[in-house]
Amino acid sequence: MKQPEDWQEGGFALYLHWPFCKAKCPYCDFNSHVRAAVDQKDWQAAYLAEIDRAAAETPDRLLRSVFFGGGTPSLMEGPLVAAILERIAKHWRFANDIEITLEANPTSVEAGRFREYRAAGVNRVSLGLQALNDEDLRRLGRQHSAAEALAAFALARDVFPRVSGDLIYARQDQTLAAWQEELQRLIALGPDHLSLYQLTIEDGTAFGALARAGKLKGLPDEDLAADMYAATSEITAKARLSAYEVSNYAAAGAESRHNLVYWRMGDYLGIGPGAHGRLTLDGKRYATDTQRNPEAWLAAVRNGSGEKPRELVDPAAQGTEYLLMALRLTEGASLRRFARMTGQEIAPDRVKSLVEDGFLTVDGEMIAATEAGRLLLNRLVLELMPD
Repeated sequence: MKQPEDWQEGGFALYLHWPFCKAKCPYCDFNSHVRAAVDQKDWQAAYLAEIDRAAAETPDRLLRSVFFGGGTPSLMEGPLVAAILERIAKHWRFANDIEITLEANPTSVEAGRFREYRAAGVNRVSLGLQALNDEDLRRLGRQHSAAEALAAFALARDVFPRVSGDLIYARQDQTLAAWQEELQRLIALGPDHLSLYQLTIEDGTAFGALARAGKLKGLPDEDLAADMYAATSEITAKARLSAYEVSNYAAAGAESRHNLVYWRMGDYLGIGPGAHGRLTLDGKRYATDTQRNPEAWLAAVRNGSGEKPRELVDPAAQGTEYLLMALRLTEGASLRRFARMTGQEIAPDRVKSLVEDGFLTVDGEMIAATEAGRLLLNRLVLELMPD
């Protein structure tokens, strides 16, 4: 009997990138662009063409997840989302429990499209709340108010079977007590999934420029940020939202199936400007990338493909990527799978040493990072990789 290819351990998913936003948030380093007008018919034709092209290479696969990310996908019109999902369904078999997620901003205008998205087939929405007070929303460059965020969340709970909420903590002048109150307020609304991120200052962003100039005031020190992380873990645990990944918390069975495909080293198609992918063809794994500029991507699609030349991912690189991804998860990484993937084994004495130092745990052939290990994940992977 033919052995399943390694990617099947993680499954198969499709990520579609909508690159447009109303405004660029000062902390954001994603591939997002502001345009005065967008011809959604042009974009529909391009997305459908790319879906057709990708499907020709991946016939008969079982699709576990579709994710509309951005940018701000809730700026997409309902008929555009419906057309995309209809074309996807034409090409691939859907898993019985397929997850179809759309990222949304909670402005009242965008929340008004929720029922159209649900009718199109979206069954999970991820709301970019980011904060629940107006002053911090203003500082973060968000286009919604706290009242709009709460109203959109309540509407989403009525419309979609599953709802996730994003919050950023360790914000300017934020106290530990304020973060605890804010998180508890969101949990009281009944999310089944939360993505809770510490504010990071990235190069190439407005916050990055301010920080370099010494003008980004009020950021917490490392001790306060660590206290906020600890409080996050405690509050979510009490609410039975398990910390199944470094920054993600979910009720039992409500983990993000799409992100699990990434973290479990499955295959995923990346469609749209700046979308990355991983694709196994004829036993070889490739990293895929696309044109980042929206207009350049559209032009490339019209010429046959929005993809850049693919890069072959060699076994050693696959092993590094697998450990970096899987050790983010509480379930951890499989030593057997690593050996099968790379042709090399992780030295038992290295595992033993890292367990003794409090950075790893071992359960059979599974290794998992402790909370201390997750804080040093890159270093941990370097220690584990064979010479």
